[in-house]
Amino acid sequence: MTEVATRPRRLTGRSTGRAASSRGQWRIHVVLIVAVILMIVPFVWQILTSFKTSNEVSSLPPTLFPATPTLAGFETFFSSVPFWAQFAVSAMSLILRVAGQVLVAALAGYAFARLTFPGKNVIFGLFLLMLMVPSQLFLLGQFDLMKGLGLLNTIPALAIPGIFSAFGTFLMRQAFVTMPKEYEEAARLDGAGTLRVFWSVMLPMARPMLAALAVLTSLYSWNDLLWPLIVTPAGDNRPLPVGLASMQGQFGTNYPALMAGALVCTLPLVIVFIVLQRQFFAGIASSGLKG
Repeated sequence: MTEVATRPRRLTGRSTGRAASSRGQWRIHVVLIVAVILMIVPFVWQILTSFKTSNEVSSLPPTLFPATPTLAGFETFFSSVPFWAQFAVSAMSLILRVAGQVLVAALAGYAFARLTFPGKNVIFGLFLLMLMVPSQLFLLGQFDLMKGLGLLNTIPALAIPGIFSAFGTFLMRQAFVTMPKEYEEAARLDGAGTLRVFWSVMLPMARPMLAALAVLTSLYSWNDLLWPLIVTPAGDNRPLPVGLASMQGQFGTNYPALMAGALVCTLPLVIVFIVLQRQFFAGIASSGLKG
């Protein structure tokens, strides 16, 4: 009789726990939905504004949807900015910066994670300290270096300073730390040297983290504005963000054209992320923050 009487209580306790867990999950989902809406609204507003007229943009109260969608903003953008020339500059500097940073960060990360040399921990600590220093403090030294090399107003000047990244080195170091040592030891038993182990064994295993670093570096390189303004002050050698910023006038701005240009400049990054999204999330999930 006692066992029969206590069974409903146990079931009630389990159902209460499930209900509380379900309520907790619903709260999390509500918070996430609100966060997604807050992130999407500016992008939707940008798209809608690019199809409006200047009068609609400045009207009060503001209108959400364009009364008569028009492509005048896109036409103004392409006529005001040498798009293809600046797109080529942005693309070439991005490719050079991403390829260089991925290679340099992978080599440095492997050295800090797997090799033993004097002062390794001290040097890595200095790398981490660089993450706490604003990048603007390095602009003067980087400019003097590019000027001394005669690279001002060239594509290498846009990419070379971004090749060396303390953040990228940290990410790759964490990725190599979490890898099993058995693969490396087996390769060394077969007679492989350090570079052979790195290139043929460890680097393919770090492919998700390489993709994540490539996506993040592409984002920083494509949207970089301050450094290109310094080293490419004028002409078609400027990347797209600089050309887009030049559309903001002192006494007025054509916001439909500006939003249309921003939308066009965003599309390459969207394509890169769609292509590498699976590897990107896999790399972030195994980013080594647990290591």
